[in-house]
Amino acid sequence: MDREEGKLTDYNSYKMQFKEKVLYTLICGAGIFVVAYIFYRSLIACVLLCPLALFYPRMKTTDIIIKRKSELNIQFKDMLYSLSSSLAAGKSVEMAFTDVRRDMSVIYPDDGTDIIKEIECILRRLEMNETIEGILFDFAQRSHLEDVENFVDVFHTCKRTGGNIIEVIKNTSNIISDKIEIKQEIDTLLAQRRLEQRILNAMPVGMVLILTVSAEDYIAPVFSHPAGRAAMTAALLLLALAFYISKKIIDIRV
Repeated sequence: MDREEGKLTDYNSYKMQFKEKVLYTLICGAGIFVVAYIFYRSLIACVLLCPLALFYPRMKTTDIIIKRKSELNIQFKDMLYSLSSSLAAGKSVEMAFTDVRRDMSVIYPDDGTDIIKEIECILRRLEMNETIEGILFDFAQRSHLEDVENFVDVFHTCKRTGGNIIEVIKNTSNIISDKIEIKQEIDTLLAQRRLEQRILNAMPVGMVLILTVSAEDYIAPVFSHPAGRAAMTAALLLLALAFYISKKIIDIRV
């Protein structure tokens, strides 16, 4: 089980390694340098704007967390399918997780997969005589996934009242599957819109570059006159705002 400073993984946080920070900062810095040079034609302006790349690793961390939680949700659904099969064969919940570990290793051969590490953690904690309810509750708290939290709440209630755990697990896995399918359909429909968003965001930069190459005398005052630089600054701010708004519009969560 992955541990950060002696603690179990909290999926709402991600500690980016130094190499990753440097890599993402350099990539973003290179992009900022190119765009700044196209809009200002000034190395001084490029150098002044490049430090903005230092904020990119934090933005990338948020994207990594969202992607990781989405993958964990899918892995959790697969785990429930396997767990349901083992319980239907007459095994207890505690014993069923041994079969789940074997089944999941076939679906996810990489031992570093989050759900594999979580199952191994569950098995170790069961060997230490911890209750399955407490272990799953801890997992739900760390995953910050609504589907996992809802399942654990219902699971805990079934264990206390003697409800049909097998049926609960089947229903939960079906609900998660339906949500994932809906999200995949939405992603398919939005794929073209995302491409259009990228093209529209890149078009102003491309237009400035084309004008610079094909009509250098016409656009030269923009790079040398204070009013032209102010206009370029306003254009960059509007482009950044348009990128932010368009990203929010197509960010549909199920």
